[in-house]
Formats: sequence, structure tokens, C-alpha cells
Amino acid sequence: MKGGACVLLFLFAFEAVKKERSGMRRRRKRENAMLDSLYNGFAGLVGTLNDLMYSYLLIILLLAAGAYFTIRSKGVQLRLLGESVRVVNEKSGDTKAVSAFEALMVSTASRVGTGNIVGVANAIAIGGYGAVFWMWLIALVGGATAFVESTLAQIYKKRSVKGGSYGGPAYYIQSAIGSRALGVVFAVALIATYAVGFNMLASFNLIDSMSSYHFYDTFVTASGVHLLPIIGGALLALLVGVCIFGNGNRIVKVTGVLVPVMGVLYIIMALIVMVLNAGMLPEVLRRIFQGAFDFKAIFGGAAGFGSSALMQGIKRGLYSNEAGVGSAPNAAAAADVSHPVKQGLVQMLSVFIDTILVCSATAMMCLCTGIEPSESLKGAPFVQASLEHTFGVVGPYFITIALLLFAFTTLLGNLFYCEGCLNYIAGRTLSHRQMNVFHAFACVVVFVGAQMKFGLVWDIADVLMGIMALINLPVILRLGGTAMHALSDYMKQRHEGKDPVFRAKNIGLKEQTDYWN
Repeated sequence: MKGGACVLLFLFAFEAVKKERSGMRRRRKRENAMLDSLYNGFAGLVGTLNDLMYSYLLIILLLAAGAYFTIRSKGVQLRLLGESVRVVNEKSGDTKAVSAFEALMVSTASRVGTGNIVGVANAIAIGGYGAVFWMWLIALVGGATAFVESTLAQIYKKRSVKGGSYGGPAYYIQSAIGSRALGVVFAVALIATYAVGFNMLASFNLIDSMSSYHFYDTFVTASGVHLLPIIGGALLALLVGVCIFGNGNRIVKVTGVLVPVMGVLYIIMALIVMVLNAGMLPEVLRRIFQGAFDFKAIFGGAAGFGSSALMQGIKRGLYSNEAGVGSAPNAAAAADVSHPVKQGLVQMLSVFIDTILVCSATAMMCLCTGIEPSESLKGAPFVQASLEHTFGVVGPYFITIALLLFAFTTLLGNLFYCEGCLNYIAGRTLSHRQMNVFHAFACVVVFVGAQMKFGLVWDIADVLMGIMALINLPVILRLGGTAMHALSDYMKQRHEGKDPVFRAKNIGLKEQTDYWN
């Protein structure tokens, strides 16, 4: 009897455990379904905002601003391209200040990033060959916009008690427009864009480049969870943390070393691909120009406007070169130059380096190999497949290494921008301990980005970037006359054979400045 009772008790307990486990599985399924529903709802909302912002509003505003500044400056981005190369090599008189070249490297570190590889590949895969033309166009007119915003940042820059200078859109909004509230809104938007949106995207793109390797699927749990994004995201976050838990000068020094090496190696690889596939170039160029102006290129056909060559080219061009977004002026303001126009020219050169050189390098590497782009083959895997066609197994590994360097420098350059905006919001220079709280948050964001999905992470970055542009572009359109007067002053002195030196009174500037009165 006792034995029978024990058996019955065991069976009862066994059944209870089975029911409990079954109940847990059902609850887990319900919870997962709820999380999926919330995720899909959020992704849908972000996607809708993305479409609304870029369908017409930002496209019209970007092209109109670029065209306006190009005409008013008489094509400064082409007319003074040689002058921009000359002034970038000028040395700073203040050893503690950031030179024009160092400021160029910081802004280029942010501009030249994973978007130059993955973003261009996505634009071609979704929008077709014609997206390359629209990417070139937004860079061409964007050069004039970049000149204006960076010149304004120099004019209204602030003097640091520690030596050197700082500034950016938040500061010229407050000084020239007289609205600190709008300046704070812009600063918040920049932090959200660069510390969250862009840094998540850089992390995601790097991890996504590993999805084409056979080992990616070997690190999978019994429940089907890929471990590589978790491991890779943690390692990348740790690497970034090791670098950034210091002062801003460290960021400048690190990016100043990595960016030139990264860019030169990448362009050399692209040139090799183009030489080896030279016979494809005429056909590639023909399809780029032909694909830029047909009905599908403009309106997207059955897939909708969001997939058009025009939309994809402008979005990815803007994401890559950031002209008009208001990020590069933060680096431009830190430079020690004798005339604001000098740094405007330098930042204009950064747009040329980013899009005309690096983005074009990606486009040619992909298209000259003959591999047809498609929505199923996009992002890093598309670039890797193209290089594998030419270099075999070496090609994908090169892209992964390039993405590591691009992502790393992007992450560091982005945080440099954010630190200045945090100080602006606080109205003072934050302590080392306070800034480290932000650095810790930034490392967490890097880890989270590695776990995200393709569509959502790109949409978040685009929406946040769009908000910045919608604030900055109307401001620089209103203040553009000041930059044009500064340009006239600079050219007058150059024609007189002088090394231009700026004084606010020379252009009738009424606002008090820290450097030029």
C-alpha cells in the first residue's frame, strides 16, 4: 500500500510538473507574441515617420538649400576645392588647440563610417544603379551647405577655459537667432542621433557583416538564438569603453591615426577592382545615368517611392556625408584658424572625401564585378559577395576588417560630438565623473545595436538624422548671408595676397563673438 501510494504520489507530482512546464511554455509564447507585437508596432511607427519625413519634405529642403548656397557662393565647392586642400595643411598657432586637419579627421571619422560600405550597398540594392547618381548629386550640392554651416560654427565659436574653442549649431542658434531653447532641442536631437541612432547602426552593420560566414550559424542556442551578436556586441562595447574612458583629446588622436589609413586602403582596394574589371565601367556608368531618371527611379514603381533611386540615393548620401545635418560644425568649431572660411573650406573637403571618393569606391567595387543587386542581397553581404568574385575568400575578410575600422572610428567621432552638446545643455563643462556616466550609457547602446534587426535600426537612424536636418537647415538658410559675407571678405584678402584674418566688423557683424571682435 505504501509503495502504491508512493507511485501515485510520484505520478501526481510528475503530471503537476508537466502541466507547470506546459503552462510556462504557453506563458512564454504569449509573452513572446506580446513582445513581437510591441516590436512590430514600434517598427511600423518609425517606418511611417521615416516615409513622411523623406518622401518630399527633406528631399526638397536639402536640394533647395544646396542649390541656393551653390548659386549664391558661385559654386564654392568646385571653385575653391584647390584652396581647401591648401588650407587643410595649415598649422595651428596654439599647441593646445585642434588644428584644421585634426578637425577634418574628427568630422571625417563620423562621416566616413559603415554607411560608406553598407549604406551605399543598400541604396543600390533597393533603388538600383540610379541611386549612385542621386548620391553624387546630394554630395555636390551638399558641399556648399557644409561650407556654410561650418563657417557659421567658426564665427560663433566659444572660448574654452581650458584652452581652445568649441561650438556648433546649438551655439550659433543661441548667439545669432537668440533662442537657447531651440539650441537645447537641437543638442538633444544630436545626442539622440549620434549616441543612439548612428552608434546602434554602426554596431549592427559590423555584426551583420559576419552573418555571411559559415561560423555565424554555429553559435546558436537550442532555442535558436544567435550568440555572435551578443558576443560581438559585448566585445565591441568593451573596446569602445577602453578608448573613451578618458578625455576628448584622446578621441581626436585615435581618429586622426585611423581615418587616413582606413580611407586609403579602402580606395586602393576599389581601384584594384576597377582595373581588373575595367571592361565593365562603360556599362556601369551608362546604367547609373540611365537608371537615375526613369519612372521607377523617381517614383519607385510598384514598390513605392521609398524604394526609388532618388529616395535611396539622397537618404544614403545624407547619412554618409551629413551635409546640412549639423554634426560636422561641432568639430569645425574646435579648429584654430585665422579666418572662419578656412574651416568652412576644410569641412567642404570632407564631403568630397566621403561621398565622391569613398562612397563611389564602394559603388564601383560592387557594380564592376557584375553581381546584380537585389533586396535579398543587401548590406555588407552584397559588398562581400562582390569582392569575393574578384579576390576569392580574401575579399569578405577585407570588408569585415574595413567595417571594423569604419565602425570604430564612427563610434568615437560620434561621441566627440555628443560631449559638446551635453556641456551645452548643462550650461557648463561636465565633470569627468559625470561624463563617464554618459560614456557607460554609450557602451550599452553599442551592445544593444548589435542585437537589432535590419529595417528598424536603419529607420531609427534616418528619422533621428532627419529631425536634426529639419532644425539646422532653416537656421543656416536664415544665417547664410553671414557666411557669404565672410567668404567675400576672405576672397578679398586672398586677392590682395594676404593670409586672411577675420574681424567681425569687416562684415558688419553686430553680435558679440568670443574670438573675432
